[in-house]
Order: sequence, then C-alpha cells, then structure tokens
Amino acid sequence: MKSPFSRFFGGGDKAEDIENTIEAKKEASEEVVKLPIDKISANKFQPRTIFDEEKIEELARTIHVHGVIQPIVVRVSDDEGNYEIIAGERRFRAMSSLEWTEVPAIVRNLSDKETASIALIENLQREELTAVEEANAYQNLLEIHEITQEALAQRLGKGQSTVANKLRLLKLPKEVQDALLNREITERHARALLQIKDSDMQQKLFNEAMELGLNVKQLEEKVMKLLAVKPKKIKPKRKAVSRDLRIAMNTIKESLNMVTKSGIDVTTEEEEHEEFYQITVKIPKKKS
Repeated sequence: MKSPFSRFFGGGDKAEDIENTIEAKKEASEEVVKLPIDKISANKFQPRTIFDEEKIEELARTIHVHGVIQPIVVRVSDDEGNYEIIAGERRFRAMSSLEWTEVPAIVRNLSDKETASIALIENLQREELTAVEEANAYQNLLEIHEITQEALAQRLGKGQSTVANKLRLLKLPKEVQDALLNREITERHARALLQIKDSDMQQKLFNEAMELGLNVKQLEEKVMKLLAVKPKKIKPKRKAVSRDLRIAMNTIKESLNMVTKSGIDVTTEEEEHEEFYQITVKIPKKKS
C-alpha cells in the first residue's frame, strides 16, 4: 500500500524515487540531537493556526512527568544555526511552556514541497484542522507544487469538488473566515453565505447570524429569501405519440372540419387517458 506521502506526489517511478530519496535522507539523519529552543521556529507551512491551550498545558504536564517520548522533527532554515519545525509543533509549544532551553530533535533535509506536504498530511490524518485552515493548506500546496485542483485532489485521495468547495471559503470576508477558524460558525453556515455573491451582503448576513445566534437552517432560509428563489415549475412530460395514432387523430379532425364547413355547429372535447385518447363529438339536432 502506498503511503500518503507517496500518493501525494503521484504514482509511478517518479513518486517512488522521491519517496526513496526522502527515506534515504531520513535514515542518514535519524540521530536524536539536543537543539537550543531559541534557535527553532514554527513551520511556515503549518496549516493549523489555532492551538488549544488547554491541550498544550495537558501535554506539558505529561512531558514534565514522563519526558519527551517522540522528538520533534526539524530542518535547517539558514546558515546561522537556526531550524524550522517539520513535525511536532504541539510538543515544541509544550516544552517551551516548561521553559526548557534545549529540546530533543531529529534533523532532516527536506525541501519546501516536502515540508508543506508532510505538515498537511500529518494534520489531515488527525482531522483537527478547521475548514479555513484546510483551505489555506490546499492553496499553499497548489502554489508550491504548481498543480491543478484536480491533480491535488487525486494526490490527497479526495474528490475535486471537495477541494474546490474548501478553496471557495477563502473568498469570504476575513471576519467570516476568522469566525470559521475560531469555530464560532460551522462550515455549513459559511457555505450558505457563499450563495450570496455580494461581499457586503455576506458580511451583513454574517453579522445578523452572529447577533441572533442563527442555526444553519435559519441562515439558509434568510439566504433563500434574499435571493427570492422560487421553486422551479416542473413541466408535465408529453408522452410520445405513435405515427398511427397521429394519422387517426388527424383523420378524425379533418372529417369534423368538413362537417363544420357544411354548416353544422359541431363541438368536440378531447381527453387523454392512460390507455387511450377520448374524443367526444356533440352534433346539435337543430341548426342554430
């Protein structure tokens, strides 16, 4: 079975070569070293921007009692002895809160593409990202790898519509994105607002939703009312009429026209039933 990382870079020999190269780098630098904590910075491709401080504190207490079970993974960021986190930012934050001066780490030589991909895959597997964080991560990967939405979806094992819908969230006003980021509204709230094309109106509806505490259904109803969406009228399907039936109907109608031209005021009524057509002909006994 292919790893998520291999799948992300596509199938075939190229993907295997990339993965083999990364594995070689990994094996060559698997040694755990102690690094000055003030020389380490956050991953610039970290998709998660909101960290639960309570969970960080809980992790810090665990590390204080049991130590660090899994070192963080970093890469060299410049020639001055500074490092950037690849994986393990929660552990890094927990150790920072304990005021450690050094942290155990594994140094790997990874590119921007590899670092960004690992950061996204790691967080997606944990399912901890908000919809906006996920959208921003997708946007970064599109730019870094210079690929299409379709290619990105295939490499992530997701549908193209899923990726496209996430990216659409980045078109919402910043205040709406921030609320989604802070879990003050749900993704379904945001999707309802996306039906409105005008950003000012999106903002107005968002403010109203926040003030009144509207749930998704209530917000959707307001959006529909604003758009004045009317249910589409379903046109009755006309059943196909056979050639023989058309000939019979036309013959009857021509005969009735001839009677009418002779001076007799003929009236007809046509009805269509499931199994037959019914034509009722009324001929007056007396001329009018």
